Amino acid sequence: MDTASSEKTVDAGSGFPSLKIANASSASLDKAIVYLEEHAASQSDTTAVDHVLLVRKIDRHIVPIALAAYTLQFLDKLDLNYAAVMGLNVDLKLVGNDFNNAASWMYIANLIAEFPTGYIVQKVRPGKWLGCNVILWGVVTACTAAVTNYNGLVATRVMIGILEAATAPCLMLITGMWYTKSEAILRFAIWYCGLGIAQMLGSLISWGFQQVTHEALSGWRIMFLVLGCVTAAAGVWALISMPDSPMEVSWLTEAEKRVAIQRVAVNQTGIKNTHFKWRHLRELVLDPQIWLLTSLIIVTSLTSGVISFYSTTLIRNFGFSPARSALLNMPSGAVSLLSCLATAYLGHKYDNRALCMTVFCLLAAMGSGLMSFLPSSQRAGLLAGVYLVNMETVTLFLVFCLTTANVAGQTKRVAANALISGAFSVGNIIGPQLFKPKDAPQYIPAKIILLVTEIVTAMFAAALRIYYGWQNSKRDAAEKKERERGYMKEVANIEWLNLTDRENKTFRYKY
Repeated sequence: MDTASSEKTVDAGSGFPSLKIANASSASLDKAIVYLEEHAASQSDTTAVDHVLLVRKIDRHIVPIALAAYTLQFLDKLDLNYAAVMGLNVDLKLVGNDFNNAASWMYIANLIAEFPTGYIVQKVRPGKWLGCNVILWGVVTACTAAVTNYNGLVATRVMIGILEAATAPCLMLITGMWYTKSEAILRFAIWYCGLGIAQMLGSLISWGFQQVTHEALSGWRIMFLVLGCVTAAAGVWALISMPDSPMEVSWLTEAEKRVAIQRVAVNQTGIKNTHFKWRHLRELVLDPQIWLLTSLIIVTSLTSGVISFYSTTLIRNFGFSPARSALLNMPSGAVSLLSCLATAYLGHKYDNRALCMTVFCLLAAMGSGLMSFLPSSQRAGLLAGVYLVNMETVTLFLVFCLTTANVAGQTKRVAANALISGAFSVGNIIGPQLFKPKDAPQYIPAKIILLVTEIVTAMFAAALRIYYGWQNSKRDAAEKKERERGYMKEVANIEWLNLTDRENKTFRYKY
């Protein structure tokens, strides 16, 4: 439904859509505004709600589960990295490019699965869908302990790639439902800290299981078994406790639900609408911001692939033992975690996420430069390079944040979330293939490619900042001109009419 027809669904006297009229085009109404009218409450009910305490209550029910899910997702990616130095390659008789191919197959499956995921997430309850997928990928991770050859490893990685496809789109959608744009950056940062936590935990877990000797099971098999069980347990927690939307939870009073909905109206991105609109998809394909965001994710995820699959191998190739290599990879996690928190603080304080991306990508490029050009005798400098490269990981959570804040219209929004997640998979498919066996142990060509991509990522981030600023300035000028001419027409409750960011001329982009 276009903007002009949207005006017919609004009862200007009440300030809410008239359901009697809106039923003719109910697909255009967000479920939140329908809920508000059907559960009308007195003003005193909502004024008694403490907003600070309400946000804390929301945090308690969402942030820990999101952090656990994202930590386990990255831990599940990193476990293959650690297993490689624990004897997996030898036990499974992997040769040539087998390990790289197994790593890439997971992301190929993830990329393919993202397309139906975008549709499914709009239709189902995202919290329940997330929980089911986490349980199943935990089961498959545990089953990895039983694989005996390359084909079995590929089969389990493909299944994990399919099941993990739901994680980022669900978390992005849920975060956008509950938090304002200014609040969201900190929540994105907290659950994205799961990457750094996974790196540190993974290093300790790998070191610990390398100390385990068992006649029947090698250390890496026990590691997969334990991590799979922990992941499945976390999935049960998510299935039971992760909220699907403010309208459907039992732990908020009616007044608190109304306030929770009204708080996020300022986002103008809506909360829930299950009607699939092809027009939103057409707009998605033609939207320059989507392709800037997608390109940015593809180039930055090349570095993420290195962090996920080759950081421990690189450290081992500096001349350290497998066990010590695992421990020396722990600071990588600390750098990722601190970078996320620092970026969230700076991005919120100065309201400039794209600039933060640019700066941190350039710092990561310094790390790639150190890895590429320092002599092998300078092990401290080489380690510093590995650690600095982890600064680029903030790009992904900032793109999640910008996508959630700047893409409106429910179909366009969930499709954009899936596309961004798919773009991350593209980079991770390519990333492991850069490390060719013939380039071992230094892998200089791959390191130089990373240096170039990190510089390109910084350039894309700067271009995104310019684009958003230009769009906002153009809309401000158009609105000013319409007001001066007296043509400006207010549309009541425009934020709940399932309009895209391009259809809604009152929408302004965050950058």
